[in-house]
Amino acid sequence: MHPLTLTRKEMANLLLSLQSTEGVSPIDIIKDAVIALPNRSNTENETATARMDSSLPAIFEKVMRISKRNVGLSINEIVALGNQIEYSSFSASAVQNWVKRDVRGLIGSPQKGKKYSLEQAAILFIVEDLKSTLDFVSIRNLLTLIFNNIEDRHDDLIDPLHYYITYSSIFEELDVNRDNVVDVDFRIHHGDQAEVLIFQKAEEKVKSIEHLDEKEKSIIQNALVISTLSVQTSYFQSISRQFLNSTILI
Repeated sequence: MHPLTLTRKEMANLLLSLQSTEGVSPIDIIKDAVIALPNRSNTENETATARMDSSLPAIFEKVMRISKRNVGLSINEIVALGNQIEYSSFSASAVQNWVKRDVRGLIGSPQKGKKYSLEQAAILFIVEDLKSTLDFVSIRNLLTLIFNNIEDRHDDLIDPLHYYITYSSIFEELDVNRDNVVDVDFRIHHGDQAEVLIFQKAEEKVKSIEHLDEKEKSIIQNALVISTLSVQTSYFQSISRQFLNSTILI
């Protein structure tokens, strides 16, 4: 069985499913991810779905048992979920440093008792993506423009969960093969076109956010481009590590 990782869009949808009792449930999101695993026949899909409870990572089993919505997540739970996102690598010690020092002003204190809100979790996932291309000072400057007062979600230019799913969607819309992996050949030979396409898609996404003025739309549009390019960088880093590992084993 292939290891189960989620695309960023799938993870964003999973967080959104934990936010509200309406719409798709967490178990449906995870089930769809299992069925979407590459190189599976219909029979194998059914077998994978039937065996979900025994074969899934522990964090997914835990998420599927959650009966309420708008839940909080501990740092360890956020790290466990983060490590199920493709091309990502989280450690509890690093994330602890982020919330205590590097992005403390963006995250703030746990907003769900001793646990962090889903929006705070999304910001940490965004930070993980951005650190592929930006230093923490730049990350703080960029995200502060978008999310403003950490204690008040109403003054965000865009909600963290919706920002995360927006640039995740742009990344998946670029040039994706049937395994949900961005086409390496396209990235290598059409880099300039990819950059233009990212900008165009970001522009399209921002047009649907009606409450923003032109300056705010420009901020979000540029931030979406930066975030999508950062995910691309994470992808290339992952491919590079794979080639390194293969070379060492020769």
